[in-house]
Amino acid sequence: MRRVVTGTTDGVSHVVRDDVLQTVTVSAIPGYAWHRLWSFYVPPTDPPGAEVEGPLAHFPPPGGIRFNLYTVPPQQSQASPALSAEAERELEELLPGRTAYMESGQSGMHRTPSFDLICVLSGEIWLELDAQEVHLREGDCVVQNGTRHAWRSKGNRPCTMAVVLVGAGAG
Repeated sequence: MRRVVTGTTDGVSHVVRDDVLQTVTVSAIPGYAWHRLWSFYVPPTDPPGAEVEGPLAHFPPPGGIRFNLYTVPPQQSQASPALSAEAERELEELLPGRTAYMESGQSGMHRTPSFDLICVLSGEIWLELDAQEVHLREGDCVVQNGTRHAWRSKGNRPCTMAVVLVGAGAG
């Protein structure tokens, strides 16, 4: 995944970063992939800097942002097994803080204190909520308002989404 970042120096706009990002994968959840495109803990200044902060918690704090590509593999017919201690360590190392928001039993259901903007780029996916399920296809967009949910890729190919997570404070 190529990432191009622009910036301004002495009133002149230019490219300050042009790099290739590593795909984040975790052996405990095969087929899932994350590309961490951009993140920050607090709203940027104007003009924003082009520094890469890291390592960052998977989900942002209030006012923070995470911009990722997220790929969900086709759903398996059997339930995911419980994670070993080693798998949990790897998950925490590669996606810091993620497990704190995931419900037990590996069902994928979770709720985060964030406002999420999502666009399905390829494939199709089902957004599972407590009261209903929504089938989403390429080009569909979701405004996820901190609700309990899970992503289910019931098709025969992976689904990739562009996801912007905006950290929310207590209401």
